Amino acid sequence: MSIADYDKVYDLWMHTPGMGLNSKDDSREGVDKYLKRNPTTSFVAECDGAIIGVIMAGHDGRRGYIHHTAVLEDHRKQGIGKKLVECAMNALDREGINKVALVAFERNHVGNGFWERIGFSERDDLVYRNKNIHTLDRIDT
Repeated sequence: MSIADYDKVYDLWMHTPGMGLNSKDDSREGVDKYLKRNPTTSFVAECDGAIIGVIMAGHDGRRGYIHHTAVLEDHRKQGIGKKLVECAMNALDREGINKVALVAFERNHVGNGFWERIGFSERDDLVYRNKNIHTLDRIDT
């Protein structure tokens, strides 16, 4: 994935129910910053020139993280999401990362089903916390 893919990727995200986007981190500038920090670990899937799938993945030097994975509904159940995850996991492995985490909204039943099917386990021994440094406007999909 490169920043040149942004408009098509953003359109895909906007047409994927359950995505948790915000106005700053998921803006062109926010995604560009992420891709510059993680230049080899995010991928898109294309069909006939259209982006039909995306995974953003990166790491902090210790732990890998997956963000905003989506496949167009008409292209699901074809192994595209699984292949995107494999590409990201292999890229993270090449960078010495041994464990990958992700957050999915509880209401995102399709997404949670996918992650469960490909071997990502739910952790019930953690409490996820966050605090905004700046006000973020949510973008609902």
